[in-house]
Amino acid sequence: MNQTSAHDPLHDVPEASVLLRVAPLTIYKWIGQRKLGCVRLGRAVRIPESEIKRLIEEGTCPARRRR
Repeated sequence: MNQTSAHDPLHDVPEASVLLRVAPLTIYKWIGQRKLGCVRLGRAVRIPESEIKRLIEEGTCPARRRR
């Protein structure tokens, strides 16, 4: 399980959507599906930068080697 540290910046949904280049609604959908972890502070939803990086790394496909 990924733990957020005190030095892990938190992004609100609009910021995360810009970083991932998706609609804010997609961010909320991924949070609901538990595809993207978040921190809930009352009604506020924040996404740790480590979660954004993890999502990018998991979705990255390696380049094919040339023969």
